[in-house]
Amino acid sequence: MTHRPPTLRDVVIVGGSLAGLHAAEELRAAGYDGTLTLVSAERRAPYDRPPLSKQILTGEWAPDRSALRSAEDLAALRAEVLLGVHATGLDVTSRIVTTDDGLRLPYDGLVLATGCTPRTLRGEAAREGLHTLRTAEDSLALRRTLLTGGHLVVVGAGFIGMEVAAAARTLGADVTVVEPAPAPMQAALGERIGGALADLHRAHGVKFALGRGISRILGPNRVEGVEFDDGTILGADAVLVGIGAAPATGWLAGSPLDTSNGVVCDAHLAAGPPGIYAAGDLACWDNPLFGARMRVEHWSNATEQGAAAARNLLAAQDERQPFASVPYFWSDQYDTSIQFAGRPGSERVPIVEADGPKPAFLVLTGEGGTLTGVLSVNSQRVFLRIRRMIKARATLADAADAARAFLSR
Repeated sequence: MTHRPPTLRDVVIVGGSLAGLHAAEELRAAGYDGTLTLVSAERRAPYDRPPLSKQILTGEWAPDRSALRSAEDLAALRAEVLLGVHATGLDVTSRIVTTDDGLRLPYDGLVLATGCTPRTLRGEAAREGLHTLRTAEDSLALRRTLLTGGHLVVVGAGFIGMEVAAAARTLGADVTVVEPAPAPMQAALGERIGGALADLHRAHGVKFALGRGISRILGPNRVEGVEFDDGTILGADAVLVGIGAAPATGWLAGSPLDTSNGVVCDAHLAAGPPGIYAAGDLACWDNPLFGARMRVEHWSNATEQGAAAARNLLAAQDERQPFASVPYFWSDQYDTSIQFAGRPGSERVPIVEADGPKPAFLVLTGEGGTLTGVLSVNSQRVFLRIRRMIKARATLADAADAARAFLSR
């Protein structure tokens, strides 16, 4: 027996970036014709974030070029788009979202897509020259600082930190990257490949302080330097803190939602109370493809999850589809393209495509003999083939054979 959901009349989407926009578009594409409200803390219309650490930071693009949709496209959604408005509370009994400007938004369908906020260094007050990177305004502020020259310290060697380091060198800044791990992007790439990435950046003039931490930032009103955890001091004119991001769930305090890691959902992205779904960086869901609970902070996941949450919101309960995806991210640094799909595994098979000044290689990862992930450095063609094999639950051995056969053609 098919259990139809009640007819939806008021859908509210909280979060105006990639996941929220795709949820809105999918609702309309699927035939929803009721009231649609998109609440966005950003003052800009929905825009793409990857260029913030690359093209917008270097000045190659003006910020408007990263807009996800034109004004005409947004108007076609027939949605009330509330820009610069923060959600402040959720009452699941009355089905009301409250905002910082006093609005009370009724809903019978709700998509949560508020994403994340950058983590900061504990105990460090805001001051001139101290930056995080999440919004277009953050990127423009950091660019203005870099254009004055001087020394930038990047705290954290994740993909945001390393992309900023590359962009800053393009602008002529001196750059030092500080990272407690032995290699940049080690969690995703492993120590060996992370070490090769460090060598790439060193060749472009980036300096590293690996295996080190920051105890404090110097300067009462503007950045003057950093103090390492061993007491050593390094002068600096600016600091970019790139130590990850935390799910933006503070406004959900007092609600019955599980916010222990983002918004915890089931495999259908349902967050518990009727009619509430989550998508994007915020959503921590049961991914049946890997048999694991996951929260993924990447572009493709936000795109796909926003649409999937909207479809399940409209579907009958027994017609909803589990969100079974292969996580994917990419990072462009100088002329090197890094891509990863799936999940890291304890078993690794390296496959070299080309040596030389611009190496190209793959690393396949697996667990219990099953392919779980693939890392590509400048090896896009074969990467796409292996990425499809992850979803097919291929064995690690078969994937390695397929990669070698593809490269030997």
